[in-house]
Amino acid sequence: MTQGISLDLMEFVETNILPRYAAFDRAHDLKHVTRVINRSVELARRVGADVNMAYTIAAYHDLGMSGPRAIHHITGGKILTADARLRKWFSSEQMTIMKEAVEDHRASSSHAPRSIYGKIVAEADRDMEPEVVFRRTIQYGLSHYPEKDKEKQWERFLEHMHNKYSANGYIRLWIPNSPNEVYQKQLRQLIEKTDELRSIFDELFEEELKKI
Repeated sequence: MTQGISLDLMEFVETNILPRYAAFDRAHDLKHVTRVINRSVELARRVGADVNMAYTIAAYHDLGMSGPRAIHHITGGKILTADARLRKWFSSEQMTIMKEAVEDHRASSSHAPRSIYGKIVAEADRDMEPEVVFRRTIQYGLSHYPEKDKEKQWERFLEHMHNKYSANGYIRLWIPNSPNEVYQKQLRQLIEKTDELRSIFDELFEEELKKI
Protein backbone atom coordinates (compact mmCIF):
# COMPACT_ATOMS: atom_id res chain seq x y z
CA MET A 1 0.00 0.00 0.00
CA THR A 2 2.85 2.40 0.82
CA GLN A 3 4.57 2.26 -2.57
CA GLY A 4 4.78 5.73 -4.10
CA ILE A 5 3.49 7.54 -1.01
CA SER A 6 5.73 10.16 0.59
CA LEU A 7 7.13 8.66 3.79
CA ASP A 8 7.14 11.95 5.68
CA LEU A 9 3.53 12.54 4.62
CA MET A 10 2.60 9.12 5.96
CA GLU A 11 4.40 9.82 9.22
CA PHE A 12 2.54 13.12 9.57
CA VAL A 13 -0.87 11.54 8.85
CA GLU A 14 -0.33 8.53 11.09
CA THR A 15 0.89 10.71 13.96
CA ASN A 16 -1.47 13.69 13.72
CA ILE A 17 -4.57 12.73 11.75
CA LEU A 18 -5.50 9.07 12.12
CA PRO A 19 -5.55 9.11 15.96
CA ARG A 20 -8.46 11.57 15.77
CA TYR A 21 -10.70 8.76 14.55
CA ALA A 22 -10.56 7.15 18.00
CA ALA A 23 -13.12 9.75 19.12
CA PHE A 24 -15.76 8.67 16.58
CA ASP A 25 -18.33 5.87 16.63
CA ARG A 26 -17.33 2.36 15.58
CA ALA A 27 -18.77 2.84 12.10
CA HIS A 28 -16.32 5.69 11.51
CA ASP A 29 -13.31 4.57 13.52
CA LEU A 30 -9.66 3.88 12.74
CA LYS A 31 -10.50 0.53 11.17
CA HIS A 32 -12.91 2.22 8.76
CA VAL A 33 -10.57 5.03 7.71
CA THR A 34 -7.72 2.54 7.23
CA ARG A 35 -9.87 0.51 4.85
CA VAL A 36 -10.84 3.67 2.96
CA ILE A 37 -7.18 4.70 2.69
CA ASN A 38 -6.10 1.32 1.35
CA ARG A 39 -8.92 1.20 -1.17
CA SER A 40 -8.33 4.80 -2.26
CA VAL A 41 -4.65 4.18 -2.94
CA GLU A 42 -5.46 1.00 -4.84
CA LEU A 43 -8.04 2.81 -7.00
CA ALA A 44 -5.67 5.77 -7.57
CA ARG A 45 -3.03 3.41 -8.90
CA ARG A 46 -5.59 1.74 -11.15
CA VAL A 47 -6.74 5.00 -12.76
CA GLY A 48 -3.35 6.74 -12.76
CA ALA A 49 -4.15 9.40 -10.15
CA ASP A 50 -1.75 10.94 -7.62
CA VAL A 51 -1.48 8.44 -4.75
CA ASN A 52 -0.35 11.10 -2.25
CA MET A 53 -3.50 13.11 -2.90
CA ALA A 54 -5.73 10.03 -2.74
CA TYR A 55 -4.06 8.93 0.50
CA THR A 56 -4.51 12.34 2.12
CA ILE A 57 -8.12 12.77 1.02
CA ALA A 58 -9.00 9.38 2.46
CA ALA A 59 -7.24 10.19 5.73
CA TYR A 60 -9.22 13.42 6.17
CA HIS A 61 -12.54 12.30 4.68
CA ASP A 62 -14.44 11.69 7.94
CA LEU A 63 -12.76 14.21 10.27
CA GLY A 64 -15.96 16.23 10.04
CA MET A 65 -17.58 13.59 12.26
CA SER A 66 -16.30 15.80 15.08
CA GLY A 67 -19.38 17.91 14.35
CA PRO A 68 -22.92 17.22 13.07
CA ARG A 69 -23.00 14.12 10.86
CA ALA A 70 -25.37 15.72 8.34
CA ILE A 71 -22.66 18.18 7.28
CA HIS A 72 -19.57 16.13 8.13
CA HIS A 73 -18.44 16.15 4.51
CA ILE A 74 -18.51 19.97 4.42
CA THR A 75 -16.81 20.25 7.80
CA GLY A 76 -14.16 17.76 6.69
CA GLY A 77 -13.37 19.84 3.64
CA LYS A 78 -12.90 22.90 5.84
CA ILE A 79 -10.61 20.98 8.20
CA LEU A 80 -8.42 19.88 5.29
CA THR A 81 -8.26 23.39 3.82
CA ALA A 82 -7.40 24.93 7.18
CA ASP A 83 -4.53 22.53 7.82
CA ALA A 84 -1.58 24.61 6.62
CA ARG A 85 0.81 21.76 7.39
CA LEU A 86 -0.37 20.04 4.20
CA ARG A 87 1.13 22.82 2.09
CA LYS A 88 4.49 21.18 2.63
CA TRP A 89 3.36 18.53 0.14
CA PHE A 90 0.57 20.09 -1.93
CA SER A 91 -0.04 23.21 -4.04
CA SER A 92 -3.04 25.51 -3.58
CA GLU A 93 -4.69 23.91 -6.61
CA GLN A 94 -4.20 20.43 -5.17
CA MET A 95 -5.57 21.58 -1.82
CA THR A 96 -8.73 22.82 -3.53
CA ILE A 97 -9.18 19.54 -5.38
CA MET A 98 -8.71 17.58 -2.15
CA LYS A 99 -11.16 19.79 -0.26
CA GLU A 100 -13.79 19.24 -2.97
CA ALA A 101 -13.14 15.51 -2.93
CA VAL A 102 -13.82 15.34 0.81
CA GLU A 103 -16.99 17.40 0.30
CA ASP A 104 -18.13 15.07 -2.50
CA HIS A 105 -17.53 11.72 -0.80
CA ARG A 106 -20.90 11.42 0.93
CA ALA A 107 -23.09 8.62 -0.44
CA SER A 108 -26.26 10.72 -0.32
CA SER A 109 -24.71 13.59 -2.26
CA SER A 110 -27.09 15.07 -4.86
CA HIS A 111 -24.34 15.52 -7.45
CA ALA A 112 -21.50 13.52 -8.94
CA PRO A 113 -18.00 14.13 -7.52
CA ARG A 114 -16.27 17.02 -9.26
CA SER A 115 -12.97 15.23 -9.91
CA ILE A 116 -11.47 11.78 -10.20
CA TYR A 117 -10.27 12.23 -6.61
CA GLY A 118 -13.82 12.73 -5.38
CA LYS A 119 -14.85 9.61 -7.28
CA ILE A 120 -11.97 7.63 -5.78
CA VAL A 121 -12.72 8.47 -2.14
CA ALA A 122 -16.48 8.13 -2.67
CA GLU A 123 -15.97 4.70 -4.18
CA ALA A 124 -13.51 3.68 -1.46
CA ASP A 125 -15.89 4.89 1.26
CA ARG A 126 -18.64 2.72 -0.22
CA ASP A 127 -17.08 -0.39 1.28
CA MET A 128 -19.89 -2.61 0.06
CA GLU A 129 -18.70 -6.02 1.13
CA PRO A 130 -22.00 -7.24 2.62
CA GLU A 131 -20.76 -8.15 6.09
CA VAL A 132 -18.94 -4.82 6.40
CA VAL A 133 -22.09 -2.92 5.38
CA PHE A 134 -24.29 -4.87 7.77
CA ARG A 135 -21.89 -4.61 10.70
CA ARG A 136 -21.26 -0.87 10.26
CA THR A 137 -25.02 -0.21 10.06
CA ILE A 138 -25.56 -2.11 13.30
CA GLN A 139 -22.63 -0.33 14.96
CA TYR A 140 -24.01 3.05 13.97
CA GLY A 141 -27.46 2.15 15.28
CA LEU A 142 -26.13 0.98 18.63
CA SER A 143 -23.91 4.06 18.99
CA HIS A 144 -26.46 6.69 18.00
CA TYR A 145 -29.77 5.11 19.04
CA PRO A 146 -28.95 3.21 22.25
CA GLU A 147 -32.54 3.65 23.44
CA LYS A 148 -33.85 1.39 20.67
CA ASP A 149 -34.38 -2.27 21.54
CA LYS A 150 -33.38 -5.06 19.18
CA GLU A 151 -36.62 -5.00 17.16
CA LYS A 152 -36.40 -1.25 16.66
CA GLN A 153 -32.76 -1.63 15.65
CA TRP A 154 -33.82 -4.25 13.11
CA GLU A 155 -36.48 -1.94 11.70
CA ARG A 156 -33.91 0.86 11.36
CA PHE A 157 -31.40 -1.54 9.80
CA LEU A 158 -33.90 -2.85 7.24
CA GLU A 159 -35.11 0.63 6.30
CA HIS A 160 -31.50 1.78 5.81
CA MET A 161 -30.71 -1.22 3.60
CA HIS A 162 -33.67 -0.50 1.34
CA ASN A 163 -33.13 3.26 1.23
CA LYS A 164 -29.42 3.08 0.49
CA TYR A 165 -28.46 -0.25 -1.08
CA SER A 166 -31.51 -1.73 -2.84
CA ALA A 167 -32.17 -1.44 -6.57
CA ASN A 168 -34.04 1.79 -5.79
CA GLY A 169 -31.50 3.03 -3.24
CA TYR A 170 -29.64 6.30 -3.47
CA ILE A 171 -26.06 5.00 -3.45
CA ARG A 172 -24.12 5.40 -6.69
CA LEU A 173 -20.81 3.91 -7.84
CA TRP A 174 -18.31 6.05 -9.74
CA ILE A 175 -15.40 3.78 -10.75
CA PRO A 176 -16.31 1.23 -13.46
CA ASN A 177 -15.49 -2.42 -12.77
CA SER A 178 -14.63 -1.79 -9.13
CA PRO A 179 -15.07 -4.60 -6.57
CA ASN A 180 -18.12 -2.72 -5.32
CA GLU A 181 -20.09 -3.68 -8.43
CA VAL A 182 -19.94 -7.34 -7.41
CA TYR A 183 -20.74 -6.53 -3.79
CA GLN A 184 -23.67 -4.34 -4.85
CA LYS A 185 -25.29 -7.28 -6.62
CA GLN A 186 -24.78 -9.48 -3.56
CA LEU A 187 -26.29 -6.82 -1.29
CA ARG A 188 -29.34 -6.37 -3.47
CA GLN A 189 -29.97 -10.10 -3.55
CA LEU A 190 -29.72 -10.36 0.24
CA ILE A 191 -31.97 -7.37 0.82
CA GLU A 192 -34.73 -9.15 -1.09
CA LYS A 193 -34.38 -12.23 1.15
CA THR A 194 -35.76 -10.81 4.38
CA ASP A 195 -35.59 -14.04 6.40
CA GLU A 196 -31.95 -14.63 5.48
CA LEU A 197 -31.12 -10.99 6.13
CA ARG A 198 -32.77 -11.20 9.55
CA SER A 199 -30.63 -14.21 10.46
CA ILE A 200 -27.49 -12.32 9.48
CA PHE A 201 -28.65 -9.30 11.46
CA ASP A 202 -29.33 -11.39 14.56
CA GLU A 203 -25.87 -12.94 14.50
CA LEU A 204 -24.00 -9.68 13.94
CA PHE A 205 -26.17 -7.77 16.40
CA GLU A 206 -25.33 -10.18 19.22
CA GLU A 207 -21.62 -9.97 18.35
CA GLU A 208 -21.71 -6.17 18.44
CA LEU A 209 -23.65 -6.09 21.71
CA LYS A 210 -20.84 -8.02 23.39
CA LYS A 211 -18.36 -5.32 22.38
CA ILE A 212 -20.22 -2.51 24.12
